Amino acid sequence: MKEFPHPTRPNSEPAMATTAVCVLFLVLCAALAEEVKLKYKPATKPVRLFTEEELKRYDGSQEDQPIYLAIKGVVFDVTTGKEFYGRDAPYNALVGKDSTRAVAKMSLDPADLTSDTSGLTEEQLESLDSIFEGTYKTKYPIVGYTASRILNQDGSPNEDFKPEDQPHFQIKDEF
Repeated sequence: MKEFPHPTRPNSEPAMATTAVCVLFLVLCAALAEEVKLKYKPATKPVRLFTEEELKRYDGSQEDQPIYLAIKGVVFDVTTGKEFYGRDAPYNALVGKDSTRAVAKMSLDPADLTSDTSGLTEEQLESLDSIFEGTYKTKYPIVGYTASRILNQDGSPNEDFKPEDQPHFQIKDEF
């Protein structure tokens, strides 16, 4: 006569092996999750389009307003860096506008407080990209884009602008 396993005392070896594999899998997933942390600061609210006039409102002069800085047409909320960008702070000249050229040249000269990148050296453009990727995208949430990034001078849509190619774009983001 063939003997069957007892229904209330199952063989515990396969169950223990399965449990060990599951625990190992969970530990591996947790370890990988640590390495795959976000390399950018996610937006806390949907992104939007800013005109130059709108962006000027967020220059750090009012305590109850956030502080915004645009680089390469991307608007960052730098309020958490108030000691750097707030009123009377060392880099306050950069906020409330697109300061791409100033960041590339590491300059606070009023003539450089613009989005114009014409005439910058290769070294300055590399510096701009490094600071944009390594500092602003990693430390500060994106809250929008400047109109000049999305629209042409005449107000027509910039055909080269593709939201899905922009930093941290997600379908749920609003423009």
